[in-house]
Amino acid sequence: MRVAALKAIEYHLPCEILSSEKLAAEFPEWSVEKIDAKTGIAERHIAAETECSSDLAVQAATKLFQSGVCQPGEIDYILFCTQSPDYFLPTTACLIQSRLGIPQSAGALDYNLGCSGFVVGLGLAKGLIETGQAAKVLLLTGETYTKFINKRDKSVRTLFGDAAAATLVSVVEKTGQVPIGPFVYGTDGSGAGNLIVPTGGMRHRRTSEIAEVYEDQSGNSRSQDDLFMNGAEIFNFTLRTIPGCVSALLDQADLGMEAIDLFVFHQANRFMLDHLRKKMKIPEEKFVLEMSHSGNTVSSTIPIALKCAQQDGRLKSGDLVMLVGFGVGYSWAAGLVRWI
Repeated sequence: MRVAALKAIEYHLPCEILSSEKLAAEFPEWSVEKIDAKTGIAERHIAAETECSSDLAVQAATKLFQSGVCQPGEIDYILFCTQSPDYFLPTTACLIQSRLGIPQSAGALDYNLGCSGFVVGLGLAKGLIETGQAAKVLLLTGETYTKFINKRDKSVRTLFGDAAAATLVSVVEKTGQVPIGPFVYGTDGSGAGNLIVPTGGMRHRRTSEIAEVYEDQSGNSRSQDDLFMNGAEIFNFTLRTIPGCVSALLDQADLGMEAIDLFVFHQANRFMLDHLRKKMKIPEEKFVLEMSHSGNTVSSTIPIALKCAQQDGRLKSGDLVMLVGFGVGYSWAAGLVRWI
């Protein structure tokens, strides 16, 4: 019987670094200590002006191939999760196929999803493999959210960084344990306006009038062309939704919390994750916090955290890991992965 397994992860961060010291110098009312207490982030990597999500994804995929785990010619399908594509059309995954030298017989798909995107992508990759449509899926996540951010908006500038990750999901023979799954998903589009770039799509085109910058009640400056986040509402949504999502996954898997060796949630910010961990009574030693060097990289936070946990020895072969993504959409997803 064909089953899918997560085989390897690599990631890439752009060269430019925005440190909390630099932010504190720009926003004197926010000290380094205050930024750290709220976010848990010391550095954010910023894509260059001409650097796109595909460039970061290609770098991450190249690292994956250089590791020897597989070669471009073996890939049957590319899944690329991004909300900052190179173009509206063509599909960025098609451009990546050409740049990486992946066979023309491979499928290639972009999907526009944010913080839950990696977990959803694992579900898609599992489906492609276990229905016989592919044997090796290259799951890419890549974002350049900082291109959406007004530099005078500290509410989001302190949080987000740019990054990409490349994950190989491959067919293996079933050995008794399920390497990937089960999954639970959720969607609540009524919260869309709480994390949004209002213009740029077909609903609201960009105009010179809309591009006018305004200042909000907290002193943050942005235009309708920039990223807006209602942090309080995102926080409330997360605490209201994610504990139930975790419980639903455990019920579906017929497991208790004690069966999970490691919990890897979307690395939004430390303040939010601390509240979630305490509310769900997850032991601190089982809960990964891995955002200090990269910031909130949206769909790439979970694969980056997994790779770092593996490198640090916190994640070992045979461990059962719960992955939980949540945020923009609103959208959320949780799944189990047996580390091999």
